[in-house]
Amino acid sequence: MNNRAARFLEGSIFRHVVVMTLTGALGLMTLFIVELADLYFLSLLKNEQITAAIGFAGTLDFANLSLCIGTGIAAVALVSRSVGAGNTQRAKEFATNAMIVAIVISAVYTLLVNIFIGPILGFLGATGETAHLAKLFVWTISPGFIFLAGSLSTSFSLRGIGDAKRAMYNTLTAALVTLALDPIFIFGLGWGIQGTAAANAIAYVMAFAVGLYGLGVQNRFLTRPSLALFKRDFPAVWGIALPSLIAQLATPFAAGYMTYVFAPFGDAVITGATVVNRVVPVAFGVIFSLSGAVGPIIGQNFGARNFPRVKRALRDGLAFAILYAAAMSLVLYLLRHKLIGAFHIEGRAAELVDFFCTWIAISWALLGGLFVASAAFNNLGKPVYSTLTNWGRATVGTIPFAMLGAALAGPETAPEGILIGISIGGGLFGLGSMWLAYALVAQVSGQPGGPVPNASAAPR
Repeated sequence: MNNRAARFLEGSIFRHVVVMTLTGALGLMTLFIVELADLYFLSLLKNEQITAAIGFAGTLDFANLSLCIGTGIAAVALVSRSVGAGNTQRAKEFATNAMIVAIVISAVYTLLVNIFIGPILGFLGATGETAHLAKLFVWTISPGFIFLAGSLSTSFSLRGIGDAKRAMYNTLTAALVTLALDPIFIFGLGWGIQGTAAANAIAYVMAFAVGLYGLGVQNRFLTRPSLALFKRDFPAVWGIALPSLIAQLATPFAAGYMTYVFAPFGDAVITGATVVNRVVPVAFGVIFSLSGAVGPIIGQNFGARNFPRVKRALRDGLAFAILYAAAMSLVLYLLRHKLIGAFHIEGRAAELVDFFCTWIAISWALLGGLFVASAAFNNLGKPVYSTLTNWGRATVGTIPFAMLGAALAGPETAPEGILIGISIGGGLFGLGSMWLAYALVAQVSGQPGGPVPNASAAPR
Protein backbone atom coordinates (compact mmCIF):
# COMPACT_ATOMS: atom_id res chain seq x y z
CA MET A 1 0.00 0.00 0.00
CA ASN A 2 1.06 3.57 -0.66
CA ASN A 3 1.07 4.79 2.96
CA ARG A 4 1.54 8.38 1.87
CA ALA A 5 -1.65 8.28 -0.19
CA ALA A 6 -3.69 6.40 2.45
CA ARG A 7 -3.14 9.13 5.04
CA PHE A 8 -6.76 9.23 6.29
CA LEU A 9 -6.64 5.77 7.83
CA GLU A 10 -5.08 7.16 11.01
CA GLY A 11 -4.92 10.39 12.98
CA SER A 12 -7.62 12.80 14.12
CA ILE A 13 -10.71 12.64 11.90
CA PHE A 14 -11.76 16.17 12.86
CA ARG A 15 -8.32 17.48 11.96
CA HIS A 16 -8.52 15.72 8.59
CA VAL A 17 -11.98 17.23 8.05
CA VAL A 18 -10.76 20.73 8.89
CA VAL A 19 -7.58 20.52 6.78
CA MET A 20 -9.25 18.93 3.76
CA THR A 21 -12.26 21.23 3.95
CA LEU A 22 -10.32 24.46 4.34
CA THR A 23 -7.74 23.63 1.68
CA GLY A 24 -10.41 22.26 -0.63
CA ALA A 25 -12.57 25.29 0.02
CA LEU A 26 -9.69 27.64 -0.61
CA GLY A 27 -9.32 26.13 -4.05
CA LEU A 28 -13.03 26.04 -4.81
CA MET A 29 -13.80 29.38 -3.21
CA THR A 30 -11.22 31.12 -5.36
CA LEU A 31 -13.52 30.41 -8.29
CA PHE A 32 -16.42 31.97 -6.42
CA ILE A 33 -14.29 34.88 -5.19
CA VAL A 34 -13.34 35.58 -8.79
CA GLU A 35 -17.02 35.62 -9.76
CA LEU A 36 -17.66 38.07 -6.94
CA ALA A 37 -14.70 40.16 -8.11
CA ASP A 38 -16.08 40.05 -11.66
CA LEU A 39 -19.35 41.44 -10.36
CA TYR A 40 -17.50 44.14 -8.42
CA PHE A 41 -15.48 45.30 -11.43
CA LEU A 42 -18.57 45.35 -13.62
CA SER A 43 -20.54 47.23 -10.94
CA LEU A 44 -18.04 50.07 -11.36
CA LEU A 45 -19.54 50.59 -14.82
CA LYS A 46 -22.79 51.46 -12.98
CA ASN A 47 -24.98 49.75 -15.56
CA GLU A 48 -27.83 47.78 -13.97
CA GLN A 49 -28.41 45.85 -17.21
CA ILE A 50 -24.86 44.49 -17.09
CA THR A 51 -25.29 43.38 -13.49
CA ALA A 52 -28.61 41.72 -14.32
CA ALA A 53 -27.04 40.03 -17.37
CA ILE A 54 -24.38 38.49 -15.14
CA GLY A 55 -27.18 37.10 -13.01
CA PHE A 56 -28.83 35.37 -15.98
CA ALA A 57 -25.59 34.17 -17.62
CA GLY A 58 -24.15 33.11 -14.27
CA THR A 59 -26.78 30.38 -14.03
CA LEU A 60 -25.31 28.66 -17.09
CA ASP A 61 -21.75 29.17 -15.87
CA PHE A 62 -22.75 27.70 -12.50
CA ALA A 63 -24.34 24.71 -14.25
CA ASN A 64 -21.03 23.87 -15.94
CA LEU A 65 -19.21 24.18 -12.62
CA SER A 66 -21.74 21.81 -11.07
CA LEU A 67 -21.18 19.28 -13.86
CA CYS A 68 -17.44 19.51 -13.22
CA ILE A 69 -17.92 18.94 -9.50
CA GLY A 70 -20.19 15.97 -10.20
CA THR A 71 -17.58 14.19 -12.30
CA GLY A 72 -14.93 15.24 -9.78
CA ILE A 73 -16.87 13.43 -7.07
CA ALA A 74 -16.61 10.24 -9.12
CA ALA A 75 -12.86 10.75 -9.38
CA VAL A 76 -12.33 11.32 -5.66
CA ALA A 77 -14.56 8.38 -4.69
CA LEU A 78 -12.88 5.85 -6.98
CA VAL A 79 -9.35 7.11 -6.38
CA SER A 80 -9.69 7.24 -2.59
CA ARG A 81 -11.31 3.80 -2.35
CA SER A 82 -8.58 2.25 -4.49
CA VAL A 83 -5.89 3.93 -2.40
CA GLY A 84 -7.55 2.76 0.83
CA ALA A 85 -7.68 -0.79 -0.54
CA GLY A 86 -3.97 -0.64 -1.41
CA ASN A 87 -4.38 -0.63 -5.22
CA THR A 88 -2.41 2.44 -6.31
CA GLN A 89 -2.22 1.50 -10.00
CA ARG A 90 -5.99 1.17 -10.17
CA ALA A 91 -6.30 4.60 -8.54
CA LYS A 92 -4.09 6.13 -11.24
CA GLU A 93 -6.20 4.61 -13.99
CA PHE A 94 -9.39 5.92 -12.39
CA ALA A 95 -7.85 9.41 -12.10
CA THR A 96 -6.99 9.40 -15.81
CA ASN A 97 -10.29 8.07 -17.11
CA ALA A 98 -12.41 10.22 -14.79
CA MET A 99 -10.65 13.28 -16.21
CA ILE A 100 -11.44 12.19 -19.76
CA VAL A 101 -15.11 11.68 -18.87
CA ALA A 102 -15.23 15.16 -17.29
CA ILE A 103 -13.79 16.80 -20.40
CA VAL A 104 -16.20 15.02 -22.74
CA ILE A 105 -19.25 15.91 -20.64
CA SER A 106 -18.27 19.57 -20.47
CA ALA A 107 -17.63 19.66 -24.22
CA VAL A 108 -21.15 18.38 -24.90
CA TYR A 109 -22.61 20.89 -22.46
CA THR A 110 -20.68 23.75 -24.08
CA LEU A 111 -22.02 22.82 -27.52
CA LEU A 112 -25.63 22.60 -26.32
CA VAL A 113 -25.47 25.90 -24.42
CA ASN A 114 -24.17 27.78 -27.45
CA ILE A 115 -26.87 26.30 -29.68
CA PHE A 116 -29.79 26.99 -27.34
CA ILE A 117 -28.59 30.13 -25.54
CA GLY A 118 -31.45 32.27 -26.88
CA PRO A 119 -34.34 30.06 -25.71
CA ILE A 120 -32.64 29.39 -22.37
CA LEU A 121 -32.25 33.08 -21.54
CA GLY A 122 -35.78 33.75 -22.73
CA PHE A 123 -37.12 31.07 -20.41
CA LEU A 124 -35.22 32.57 -17.48
CA GLY A 125 -36.85 35.93 -18.18
CA ALA A 126 -34.00 37.88 -19.81
CA THR A 127 -35.15 40.44 -22.38
CA GLY A 128 -33.78 43.25 -24.52
CA GLU A 129 -30.28 44.56 -23.89
CA THR A 130 -29.94 42.43 -20.74
CA ALA A 131 -30.43 39.25 -22.81
CA HIS A 132 -27.98 40.48 -25.46
CA LEU A 133 -25.28 41.15 -22.87
CA ALA A 134 -25.86 37.75 -21.27
CA LYS A 135 -25.37 36.08 -24.67
CA LEU A 136 -22.09 37.91 -25.21
CA PHE A 137 -20.86 36.73 -21.83
CA VAL A 138 -21.75 33.08 -22.46
CA TRP A 139 -20.37 33.00 -25.99
CA THR A 140 -17.05 34.38 -24.76
CA ILE A 141 -16.56 32.28 -21.61
CA SER A 142 -17.93 28.91 -22.79
CA PRO A 143 -14.80 27.74 -24.68
CA GLY A 144 -13.09 27.69 -21.30
CA PHE A 145 -15.66 25.33 -19.78
CA ILE A 146 -13.81 22.27 -21.09
CA PHE A 147 -10.53 23.33 -19.47
CA LEU A 148 -12.31 24.00 -16.18
CA ALA A 149 -13.63 20.43 -16.27
CA GLY A 150 -10.14 19.02 -16.68
CA SER A 151 -8.78 21.32 -14.00
CA LEU A 152 -11.32 20.34 -11.36
CA SER A 153 -10.99 16.65 -12.18
CA THR A 154 -7.26 16.77 -11.45
CA SER A 155 -7.98 18.73 -8.28
CA PHE A 156 -10.45 16.14 -6.98
CA SER A 157 -8.06 13.27 -7.77
CA LEU A 158 -5.35 15.08 -5.82
CA ARG A 159 -7.75 15.25 -2.88
CA GLY A 160 -8.37 11.53 -3.27
CA ILE A 161 -4.69 10.79 -2.63
CA GLY A 162 -4.56 13.31 0.21
CA ASP A 163 -2.52 16.00 -1.57
CA ALA A 164 -4.71 18.87 -0.37
CA LYS A 165 -2.04 21.48 -1.02
CA ARG A 166 -1.61 20.81 -4.72
CA ALA A 167 -5.35 20.25 -5.11
CA MET A 168 -5.90 23.95 -4.56
CA TYR A 169 -3.05 25.20 -6.74
CA ASN A 170 -4.93 25.02 -10.05
CA THR A 171 -7.95 26.94 -8.80
CA LEU A 172 -5.68 29.48 -7.12
CA THR A 173 -4.01 29.91 -10.48
CA ALA A 174 -7.39 30.56 -12.09
CA ALA A 175 -8.13 33.22 -9.48
CA LEU A 176 -4.84 35.05 -9.87
CA VAL A 177 -5.01 35.06 -13.67
CA THR A 178 -8.60 36.32 -13.70
CA LEU A 179 -7.97 39.04 -11.13
CA ALA A 180 -4.96 40.22 -13.14
CA LEU A 181 -6.76 40.25 -16.50
CA ASP A 182 -10.18 41.54 -15.39
CA PRO A 183 -9.31 45.24 -15.03
CA ILE A 184 -7.15 45.13 -18.17
CA PHE A 185 -9.86 43.62 -20.35
CA ILE A 186 -12.85 45.45 -18.80
CA PHE A 187 -11.40 48.96 -18.47
CA GLY A 188 -8.07 49.03 -20.33
CA LEU A 189 -9.39 47.46 -23.53
CA GLY A 190 -12.97 48.57 -22.97
CA TRP A 191 -14.45 45.10 -23.49
CA GLY A 192 -16.95 45.40 -20.63
CA ILE A 193 -18.84 42.21 -19.86
CA GLN A 194 -16.96 40.33 -22.59
CA GLY A 195 -13.70 41.31 -20.91
CA THR A 196 -14.49 39.46 -17.70
CA ALA A 197 -15.68 36.43 -19.70
CA ALA A 198 -12.43 36.36 -21.70
CA ALA A 199 -10.36 36.68 -18.53
CA ASN A 200 -12.12 33.69 -17.00
CA ALA A 201 -11.72 31.56 -20.13
CA ILE A 202 -7.97 32.18 -20.23
CA ALA A 203 -7.71 31.46 -16.50
CA TYR A 204 -9.39 28.06 -16.94
CA VAL A 205 -6.77 27.07 -19.51
CA MET A 206 -3.96 28.01 -17.13
CA ALA A 207 -5.62 26.16 -14.23
CA PHE A 208 -5.85 22.95 -16.26
CA ALA A 209 -2.15 23.16 -17.08
CA VAL A 210 -1.27 23.52 -13.40
CA GLY A 211 -3.58 20.62 -12.47
CA LEU A 212 -2.00 18.32 -15.04
CA TYR A 213 1.45 19.20 -13.76
CA GLY A 214 0.52 18.60 -10.10
CA LEU A 215 -1.22 15.27 -10.65
CA GLY A 216 0.68 13.88 -13.60
CA VAL A 217 4.22 15.18 -13.07
CA GLN A 218 4.70 15.93 -9.38
CA ASN A 219 2.63 12.98 -8.09
CA ARG A 220 3.01 10.76 -11.18
CA PHE A 221 -0.61 9.78 -10.70
CA LEU A 222 -1.81 9.72 -14.33
CA THR A 223 -1.46 6.86 -16.79
CA ARG A 224 -1.19 6.91 -20.56
CA PRO A 225 -4.73 7.13 -22.02
CA SER A 226 -5.91 3.78 -23.32
CA LEU A 227 -9.18 3.00 -25.09
CA ALA A 228 -9.26 -0.46 -23.53
CA LEU A 229 -8.76 0.89 -20.01
CA PHE A 230 -11.29 3.65 -20.65
CA LYS A 231 -13.92 1.12 -21.73
CA ARG A 232 -13.17 -0.95 -18.64
CA ASP A 233 -13.36 1.97 -16.22
CA PHE A 234 -16.18 3.94 -17.81
CA PRO A 235 -19.03 1.98 -16.14
CA ALA A 236 -17.49 2.56 -12.69
CA VAL A 237 -16.82 6.26 -13.37
CA TRP A 238 -20.19 6.85 -15.00
CA GLY A 239 -21.99 4.89 -12.28
CA ILE A 240 -20.94 7.53 -9.76
CA ALA A 241 -20.58 10.52 -12.09
CA LEU A 242 -24.10 10.37 -13.55
CA PRO A 243 -26.06 10.50 -10.28
CA SER A 244 -23.47 12.87 -8.82
CA LEU A 245 -23.60 15.39 -11.66
CA ILE A 246 -27.39 15.15 -11.74
CA ALA A 247 -27.32 15.86 -8.01
CA GLN A 248 -24.93 18.79 -8.50
CA LEU A 249 -27.17 20.28 -11.19
CA ALA A 250 -29.86 20.66 -8.55
CA THR A 251 -28.06 23.70 -7.12
CA PRO A 252 -27.92 25.73 -10.37
CA PHE A 253 -31.49 24.61 -11.04
CA ALA A 254 -32.55 26.14 -7.74
CA ALA A 255 -30.52 29.28 -8.53
CA GLY A 256 -32.12 29.44 -11.97
CA TYR A 257 -35.55 29.07 -10.42
CA MET A 258 -34.79 31.97 -8.09
CA THR A 259 -33.80 34.09 -11.10
CA TYR A 260 -37.01 33.04 -12.84
CA VAL A 261 -39.28 33.97 -9.94
CA PHE A 262 -37.43 37.24 -9.28
CA ALA A 263 -37.45 38.35 -12.95
CA PRO A 264 -41.02 39.77 -12.90
CA PHE A 265 -39.97 42.19 -10.13
CA GLY A 266 -37.52 43.97 -12.44
CA ASP A 267 -33.78 44.44 -12.90
CA ALA A 268 -33.35 45.95 -9.42
CA VAL A 269 -34.50 42.77 -7.68
CA ILE A 270 -32.50 40.64 -10.14
CA THR A 271 -29.46 42.75 -9.27
CA GLY A 272 -29.98 42.13 -5.55
CA ALA A 273 -30.45 38.41 -6.17
CA THR A 274 -27.29 38.37 -8.31
CA VAL A 275 -25.26 39.88 -5.48
CA VAL A 276 -26.72 37.32 -3.04
CA ASN A 277 -25.97 34.46 -5.44
CA ARG A 278 -22.35 35.63 -5.77
CA VAL A 279 -21.88 36.24 -2.05
CA VAL A 280 -23.28 32.86 -0.93
CA PRO A 281 -20.57 30.69 -2.58
CA VAL A 282 -17.83 32.93 -1.19
CA ALA A 283 -19.31 33.03 2.31
CA PHE A 284 -20.32 29.37 2.40
CA GLY A 285 -17.92 27.84 -0.11
CA VAL A 286 -16.36 25.97 2.81
CA ILE A 287 -19.64 24.09 3.19
CA PHE A 288 -19.87 23.56 -0.57
CA SER A 289 -16.51 21.82 -0.40
CA LEU A 290 -17.52 19.43 2.38
CA SER A 291 -18.66 16.72 -0.05
CA GLY A 292 -15.30 16.67 -1.77
CA ALA A 293 -13.37 17.10 1.49
CA VAL A 294 -15.12 14.51 3.67
CA GLY A 295 -15.51 12.16 0.71
CA PRO A 296 -11.91 10.89 0.52
CA ILE A 297 -11.82 10.43 4.31
CA ILE A 298 -14.93 8.28 4.17
CA GLY A 299 -13.75 6.57 0.98
CA GLN A 300 -10.33 5.52 2.28
CA ASN A 301 -11.73 4.20 5.55
CA PHE A 302 -14.56 2.42 3.74
CA GLY A 303 -11.99 0.84 1.42
CA ALA A 304 -10.04 -0.29 4.51
CA ARG A 305 -13.32 -1.44 6.20
CA ASN A 306 -12.67 0.83 9.18
CA PHE A 307 -16.31 1.61 9.93
CA PRO A 308 -15.89 3.46 13.26
CA ARG A 309 -13.80 6.08 11.45
CA VAL A 310 -16.43 6.31 8.70
CA LYS A 311 -19.03 7.19 11.34
CA ARG A 312 -16.70 9.67 12.99
CA ALA A 313 -16.05 11.41 9.65
CA LEU A 314 -19.76 11.91 9.14
CA ARG A 315 -20.27 13.28 12.65
CA ASP A 316 -17.27 15.59 12.56
CA GLY A 317 -18.21 16.86 9.12
CA LEU A 318 -21.64 17.90 10.37
CA ALA A 319 -20.21 19.55 13.47
CA PHE A 320 -17.78 21.55 11.36
CA ALA A 321 -20.60 22.64 9.00
CA ILE A 322 -22.75 23.95 11.85
CA LEU A 323 -19.91 25.83 13.55
CA TYR A 324 -18.72 27.41 10.34
CA ALA A 325 -22.19 28.44 9.13
CA ALA A 326 -23.01 30.06 12.45
CA ALA A 327 -19.78 32.07 12.44
CA MET A 328 -20.10 33.18 8.81
CA SER A 329 -23.72 34.26 9.19
CA LEU A 330 -22.61 36.56 12.02
CA VAL A 331 -19.87 38.02 9.81
CA LEU A 332 -22.34 38.71 6.99
CA TYR A 333 -24.71 40.44 9.40
CA LEU A 334 -21.99 42.70 10.75
CA LEU A 335 -20.66 43.59 7.29
CA ARG A 336 -23.96 43.84 5.41
CA HIS A 337 -23.87 47.62 4.93
CA LYS A 338 -20.28 47.57 3.70
CA LEU A 339 -21.22 44.80 1.28
CA ILE A 340 -24.09 46.84 -0.12
CA GLY A 341 -21.87 49.88 -0.53
CA ALA A 342 -19.10 47.90 -2.23
CA PHE A 343 -21.38 46.88 -5.10
CA HIS A 344 -22.93 50.32 -5.56
CA ILE A 345 -26.50 49.08 -5.17
CA GLU A 346 -29.48 50.85 -3.64
CA GLY A 347 -33.25 50.65 -3.37
CA ARG A 348 -34.85 47.21 -3.65
CA ALA A 349 -31.53 45.58 -4.56
CA ALA A 350 -29.94 46.84 -1.34
CA GLU A 351 -32.98 45.83 0.72
CA LEU A 352 -32.84 42.27 -0.57
CA VAL A 353 -29.14 41.88 0.22
CA ASP A 354 -29.66 43.37 3.71
CA PHE A 355 -32.53 40.96 4.38
CA PHE A 356 -30.47 37.95 3.32
CA CYS A 357 -27.50 38.87 5.51
CA THR A 358 -29.75 39.57 8.52
CA TRP A 359 -32.21 36.67 8.46
CA ILE A 360 -31.42 34.05 5.83
CA ALA A 361 -27.69 33.34 6.02
CA ILE A 362 -28.01 31.39 9.29
CA SER A 363 -30.12 28.75 7.51
CA TRP A 364 -26.89 27.34 6.06
CA ALA A 365 -26.20 25.77 9.45
CA LEU A 366 -28.88 23.19 8.63
CA LEU A 367 -28.40 23.11 4.86
CA GLY A 368 -24.77 22.07 5.42
CA GLY A 369 -26.06 18.65 6.40
CA LEU A 370 -27.04 18.06 2.77
CA PHE A 371 -23.40 18.39 1.63
CA VAL A 372 -22.02 16.18 4.40
CA ALA A 373 -24.63 13.53 3.67
CA SER A 374 -23.78 13.62 -0.04
CA ALA A 375 -20.19 12.65 0.81
CA ALA A 376 -21.46 9.55 2.58
CA PHE A 377 -23.87 8.63 -0.21
CA ASN A 378 -21.26 9.01 -2.97
CA ASN A 379 -18.55 7.07 -1.16
CA LEU A 380 -20.62 4.29 0.37
CA GLY A 381 -22.09 3.00 -2.87
CA LYS A 382 -25.37 4.94 -2.94
CA PRO A 383 -24.80 8.01 -5.16
CA VAL A 384 -28.44 7.89 -6.20
CA TYR A 385 -29.33 9.00 -2.67
CA SER A 386 -27.34 12.16 -3.29
CA THR A 387 -29.30 12.71 -6.48
CA LEU A 388 -32.64 12.26 -4.75
CA THR A 389 -31.86 14.48 -1.75
CA ASN A 390 -30.29 17.28 -3.80
CA TRP A 391 -33.10 17.36 -6.34
CA GLY A 392 -35.65 16.98 -3.60
CA ARG A 393 -34.25 20.13 -2.03
CA ALA A 394 -34.14 21.94 -5.42
CA THR A 395 -37.77 21.08 -6.27
CA VAL A 396 -39.97 20.02 -3.35
CA GLY A 397 -37.81 21.98 -0.92
CA THR A 398 -37.73 25.09 -3.12
CA ILE A 399 -40.69 25.67 -5.43
CA PRO A 400 -43.68 25.16 -3.10
CA PHE A 401 -41.86 26.87 -0.23
CA ALA A 402 -41.00 29.84 -2.46
CA MET A 403 -44.60 30.11 -3.67
CA LEU A 404 -45.95 29.90 -0.13
CA GLY A 405 -43.41 32.45 1.12
CA ALA A 406 -44.31 34.90 -1.65
CA ALA A 407 -48.03 34.48 -1.00
CA LEU A 408 -47.72 35.04 2.75
CA ALA A 409 -45.36 38.02 2.36
CA GLY A 410 -47.64 39.87 -0.03
CA PRO A 411 -46.85 41.81 -3.25
CA GLU A 412 -44.58 44.43 -1.66
CA THR A 413 -42.21 42.01 0.08
CA ALA A 414 -42.68 38.90 -2.06
CA PRO A 415 -38.92 38.54 -2.84
CA GLU A 416 -38.15 38.43 0.90
CA GLY A 417 -40.90 35.88 1.37
CA ILE A 418 -39.38 33.76 -1.37
CA LEU A 419 -36.02 33.78 0.42
CA ILE A 420 -37.66 32.74 3.70
CA GLY A 421 -39.53 29.89 2.07
CA ILE A 422 -36.48 28.54 0.26
CA SER A 423 -34.36 28.67 3.43
CA ILE A 424 -36.95 26.71 5.42
CA GLY A 425 -37.26 24.07 2.72
CA GLY A 426 -33.48 23.74 2.46
CA GLY A 427 -33.09 23.36 6.20
CA LEU A 428 -35.65 20.56 6.32
CA PHE A 429 -33.89 18.68 3.54
CA GLY A 430 -30.53 19.17 5.25
CA LEU A 431 -31.85 17.49 8.39
CA GLY A 432 -33.54 14.71 6.43
CA SER A 433 -30.39 13.99 4.42
CA MET A 434 -28.32 13.63 7.58
CA TRP A 435 -30.83 11.19 9.03
CA LEU A 436 -30.59 9.06 5.89
CA ALA A 437 -26.78 9.25 5.92
CA TYR A 438 -26.60 8.05 9.52
CA ALA A 439 -28.95 5.19 8.67
CA LEU A 440 -26.75 4.23 5.72
CA VAL A 441 -23.54 4.27 7.75
CA ALA A 442 -25.21 2.23 10.47
CA GLN A 443 -26.21 -0.43 7.97
CA VAL A 444 -22.78 -0.54 6.36
CA SER A 445 -21.35 -1.10 9.85
CA GLY A 446 -23.57 -4.14 10.33
CA GLN A 447 -26.20 -2.41 12.48
CA PRO A 448 -29.93 -2.23 11.75
CA GLY A 449 -31.52 0.99 10.67
CA GLY A 450 -30.78 1.67 7.04
CA PRO A 451 -30.44 0.42 3.46
CA VAL A 452 -27.53 -1.74 2.39
CA PRO A 453 -25.07 -0.05 0.03
CA ASN A 454 -23.34 -1.80 -2.84
CA ALA A 455 -20.21 -2.72 -0.94
CA SER A 456 -18.78 -4.35 -4.05
CA ALA A 457 -18.27 -0.87 -5.42
CA ALA A 458 -15.22 -0.55 -3.20
CA PRO A 459 -12.06 -1.99 -4.73
CA ARG A 460 -10.37 -4.71 -2.77
